[in-house]
Amino acid sequence: MSTNIKVLVVDDSAVVRQVLSEVLNGHAGIEVIAVAADPIFAQEKMKKQWPDVIVLDVEMPRMDGITFLRKIMAERPTPVVICSSISQKGSETAMQALAAGAVGVVPKPGIGNRRMALEDAGSDLIRAVKTAAHANVRNLKVSSGAPAAMMPKLSADAILPATNQAMAQTTERIVAIGTSTGGTQALEAVLTVLPRVSPGIVIVQHMPEKFTASFAARLDTLCQIEVREAQNGDRVMPGRALIAPGGRHMLLKRNGSQYHVEVVDGPVVNRHRPSVDVLFRSVAKFAGRNALGVIMTGMGDDGARGLKEMHDAGAPTVAQDEATCVVYGMPKEAVKLGGVDRIVSLQAIPAEIMKYA
Repeated sequence: MSTNIKVLVVDDSAVVRQVLSEVLNGHAGIEVIAVAADPIFAQEKMKKQWPDVIVLDVEMPRMDGITFLRKIMAERPTPVVICSSISQKGSETAMQALAAGAVGVVPKPGIGNRRMALEDAGSDLIRAVKTAAHANVRNLKVSSGAPAAMMPKLSADAILPATNQAMAQTTERIVAIGTSTGGTQALEAVLTVLPRVSPGIVIVQHMPEKFTASFAARLDTLCQIEVREAQNGDRVMPGRALIAPGGRHMLLKRNGSQYHVEVVDGPVVNRHRPSVDVLFRSVAKFAGRNALGVIMTGMGDDGARGLKEMHDAGAPTVAQDEATCVVYGMPKEAVKLGGVDRIVSLQAIPAEIMKYA
């Protein structure tokens, strides 16, 4: 029997369907078993053979992609990757898709030479499909450049040198959170139950550029605390959560007893920008035992080394358990390195935050 990841592509553009199929079929281990011009046709194809992963457009005739996504997640949860534009309007739509249960979002250019642009974005699509194939979508909380394989896997040294000494302890405590696949739903589950008196929070969620602003704005409407996309110089303060902007690294800095963030450009670290390792290293350096480190659901190992550095600097550390992760990658690697003090369920993370506070 074939062990290939079986993919269904749903897009109303014949050109896009053709190019996405060529990109995916050109990668060993992935097989496009069917294409469909809209969700109605897709449902007929799925009756014959159910895919492992669905690559889904949003704006389509007869049934839009988000309605179809909600239908799939309600009837037979299946990993879905949204292939959508990254315009401001598109990013808001993509956030709705992530809230509805999509595992990931791949930007789809809408101008210029579309075929060339889609081929250039092939590595992002392949990575997203492979990640989605490993996702435990039943754990999703559903509400109504150069190819990565060719990139050098840089460490946090590329942004901030390591240090063995953290600043002195203060009374102001902060929380640093890192997450990736499944993290949009997991962060919503955590942040929406925190009270206004919660400590200041800094977050890296792996997400494309322009998507983090919509994500933060959506969470801000749902939470008691203030949630916003970080800007350079923003203060980290009680009752506020700052989310690193997509495409840029975020570091914690300290001025006296006050903390703020620095948002910087730089190379990808662990094939991500923003990188959890970069944030966690800066927290280890400038906060030490004044901070709580939390690593949550996600593919890969970004954040594992940084959490170990926080642990070694005296910070208590928490990892989400396998049973509640969509992808038990990042927490697993952090546990392997010995940087985790406690392993808890997603539902227990808010209590860990408030207990630390």
